Amino acid sequence: MNASDLTPADLLRSALAADPARPLVTFYDDATGERVELSVATFANWVAKTANLLQGDLAAGPGDRLALLLPAHWQSAVWLLACSSAGVTAAPGGDPASADLVVSGPDTLEEARACRGERVALALRPLGGRFPQPPAGFADYAVEVPSQGDRFAPYAPVDPAAPALVAGGLELSGAELVERARSDAAGLGLTAGSRLLSGLGYDSWEGLSAGLFAPLAVGGSVVLCRNTDQLGAEGLRKRVESERVTHTVR
Repeated sequence: MNASDLTPADLLRSALAADPARPLVTFYDDATGERVELSVATFANWVAKTANLLQGDLAAGPGDRLALLLPAHWQSAVWLLACSSAGVTAAPGGDPASADLVVSGPDTLEEARACRGERVALALRPLGGRFPQPPAGFADYAVEVPSQGDRFAPYAPVDPAAPALVAGGLELSGAELVERARSDAAGLGLTAGSRLLSGLGYDSWEGLSAGLFAPLAVGGSVVLCRNTDQLGAEGLRKRVESERVTHTVR
């Protein structure tokens, strides 16, 4: 990626300019059998639509904190990059009561109700499907996001020195996040074209880095796996082979 990239959103823009067709995030849920593969271009389109939802409909911007109550999932990765694009601080597993808005999966809705700001719910169903019945007090992401614009421009430039991520006891600016992701990538031996399989959750920096930021920082890609305990050793070996995985973190 470019040395001038100072935020995760910059990294995504560079990836899009370099090779929009290559896979960026491949997601597996071994409890349901779901597999989703997103190219750089498709992922960037989801990010743009989500950032437009954030900035436009939810009126979120620099200085706001978003509690992200989602597991490791391709849609979680989209929200992380959308927050970076709009200058919103993402707090995976953060306290909804102290957040300006909250994004929740189906298993954390009651906890998310503590947020007094805007609330968005994700069903986390295959292919980004909606809730059969929208949860009371929440906007259904799958209903709201399709109509959003395919291009995003922040109302004001995002400051790389502003808080971008709060996770695992760390508070990182956009520039610090990018620097740390590059350092992690070097430590893992990742380079352009590397394909990392991660079975870690998004509740720690290690999981966020391996499951998104480190591969993105060097022009690699991630195979993000949920519920790998149901896969077994032989199943994992076959996945590594079929997905052309070069590095594994579990």
